[in-house]
Amino acid sequence: MKTVFLEICLILSILNKGFAQTIYTPDWESIDKRPIPSWFQDAKFGIFIHWGLYSVPAWSPKGTYAEWYQYWLENKTLFGNGNFKGDEIYNYHQKTYGKDFTYMDFAALFKAQDYNATEWVNLFVESGAKYAVLTTKHHDGFALWNSKEATLNHARPWNSVEIGAHKDLVDEFAKAIRKTSLKMGCYFSLKEWNNPLYAPSTMSIYVEQHLYPQLKDLITKFKPDLIWADGPDNYDEDTWKTKDFFAWLYTSSEIKDSVVINDRWAKFKGKKHGDYYTSEYSSSDKTYDKPWEECRGMGFSFGYNKHEDIEDYATPQALIHTLIKIVSQGGNLLLNIGPNAEGKIPPIMQERLLQIGKWLQVNGEAIYGTRPWKVNCQWSKGKRNWKSKEKYYVSANSILKQTVNPDPGYAVQEVFFTTKDHNLYAILTSYSHKKIKLWDIKTTSNTTIHLLGYPQALKWEQEGKNLVVYLPQLTFSEMPCEYAWTLKITNIQ
Repeated sequence: MKTVFLEICLILSILNKGFAQTIYTPDWESIDKRPIPSWFQDAKFGIFIHWGLYSVPAWSPKGTYAEWYQYWLENKTLFGNGNFKGDEIYNYHQKTYGKDFTYMDFAALFKAQDYNATEWVNLFVESGAKYAVLTTKHHDGFALWNSKEATLNHARPWNSVEIGAHKDLVDEFAKAIRKTSLKMGCYFSLKEWNNPLYAPSTMSIYVEQHLYPQLKDLITKFKPDLIWADGPDNYDEDTWKTKDFFAWLYTSSEIKDSVVINDRWAKFKGKKHGDYYTSEYSSSDKTYDKPWEECRGMGFSFGYNKHEDIEDYATPQALIHTLIKIVSQGGNLLLNIGPNAEGKIPPIMQERLLQIGKWLQVNGEAIYGTRPWKVNCQWSKGKRNWKSKEKYYVSANSILKQTVNPDPGYAVQEVFFTTKDHNLYAILTSYSHKKIKLWDIKTTSNTTIHLLGYPQALKWEQEGKNLVVYLPQLTFSEMPCEYAWTLKITNIQ
């Protein structure tokens, strides 16, 4: 009996401890202790989808965000890469649609008649992405699902079920993605430019009666694996009731144990809270105390911008080098696509995703589930104080200046490193020599080296503290992949 009693006590103790660990109170000391679901840090590559009313005009001056069309139109101001008068969108709109056509009139034209969520998701799977984040509501407040709050507080049909497409676009996306292994993310804007409640005097009403009822409706209906908040403006965490929401999400919601959230929920002082940190169109090296994610478009805009030309799109080499660099520093790449108003993903974007997927089929072992090594990269000789000349958004093509096409006198990052399961992966950004010297790597008698996608082990030798690897001389057709090549090194010291 004593043994049974002790076993019961042990079980109750375990249950009590487990229960205690699932209760989060609305304070940062408690909230910041919540374990981060491991799937996010292992995923490394995701797809961002900016799609909404702004996809109808799909126009913005090069170097600006087309999804900000309403703001540019109504405020006659622009910022981005370039010099703007500020009235470019206004003038374009007047010339194209006329003075009586408002931004709100785009809702009836956003028909999404060619939208096929299954085709989208199949493309994402082929790209090698592990999660996809759909813009369910951008700063214009228009919802892509049957949100009653959107229509009520904008005093007009303001969701895709009641006007335009007359379809629940988020629901179709959720059903399609749940048939795959991809994780589902929902982008959700906190601010709404034209919501009459979104003003300093009525922010408490906006937060309590519009924002959180709407967000909880989204969570209840679609149970996302990730929530990508955006646009908190200059309002602090008390105004947004951020801690109350986090405590509810982590303790009481149906996705409390699986969901991952970003850091854009209030005007925090520095990167502090959320499960991971975000950056946008940047090129700087990063070291964070949490998982992190870089988001960027293939061009300069997130929303589809038909004004962009081929030279505005990143090359596949640049996108792959961007992914490698980010992963070597412990981050994820969230790469954006912008479907058109009909719901079709532009062919150039489809092509780029397939090119990345083809590379990941060979080299994914060096990407998924990896962690940073003791150094992120190996530089060649030369200056390293490279700086982008771009004003706000650093083009993905700019990385080629850092990897394969340096300005005279400047170094390149010739190798990026990742590690997993006691293996070291050295990812080469060029394959132009017969051998590569890897600095400060000490081998053992059991060390083996393989080129991923190539069947034979490679020859190598230890040269003091450094490792020299002899690369097989292959014809173009014999190369296992394009753009970057991975050495898998086992059993080092």
